[in-house]
Amino acid sequence: MSGGSRTPVGVPRRSGVAAPRHLSADTRARALEVIALYPQPRSAMIPLCHLAQEEDGWLTPEAMADIAGLLDVTPAEVLGTASFYDMLHTEPVGTHVVSVCTNVACLLNGAAELLEHAESSLGVNAGGTTADGSITLEESECLADCDRAPCVQVNHRFVGAQTPVSFDRLVADLRAGARTQDIPGHGTLVRVRRTTGLQADPVTVAGERAAMAEAQAGRAAAAEAAKTASDGVGGQPS
Repeated sequence: MSGGSRTPVGVPRRSGVAAPRHLSADTRARALEVIALYPQPRSAMIPLCHLAQEEDGWLTPEAMADIAGLLDVTPAEVLGTASFYDMLHTEPVGTHVVSVCTNVACLLNGAAELLEHAESSLGVNAGGTTADGSITLEESECLADCDRAPCVQVNHRFVGAQTPVSFDRLVADLRAGARTQDIPGHGTLVRVRRTTGLQADPVTVAGERAAMAEAQAGRAAAAEAAKTASDGVGGQPS
């Protein structure tokens, strides 16, 4: 693998109750709190990925191995989930991930010119990270802020429509740490801890799941019976 900067996730093996070795004690404690909110531990995989990304700025192979251990799944399962979502990064990114929308509404209002300016002023192409590690530039699909085109996000926070001049000012503020109140470092999705899980009564949830399983079994039995009957008719001699 080129560059030598990536480490393999590891042997895809269930790690059982193996203790995490990479995540901090605070992150592990928060992870256990999150896991307790779900009926099945593996349902907490994406929230745990966000917690790990908050600690490191991206999802390291070591963090994914720790998440696998906490959820009793394989590291490959964590990687397979994380690599599907744009908000989860399995390779290093800058302190600030700057996303420029180039969908239709933004294109009509200068997004292509803004992205070209951003690449020139930062000295990287879209998908690259500046030499100082502060900015990763992304070209994004619709960011759902079409009334303020061209839409730009920094670490998934909207910063309003940008011009080349305002973009350079934004980058200067980010590098100077002048936007930390409204734009935390990459990886911090929310700054409010979640404390509640499913609001439904556990007995009701269990009953609905049992009814669903019974209905599925009934449909499978009916399908098998229909198939057997069809095979029997087709096998009769003419």
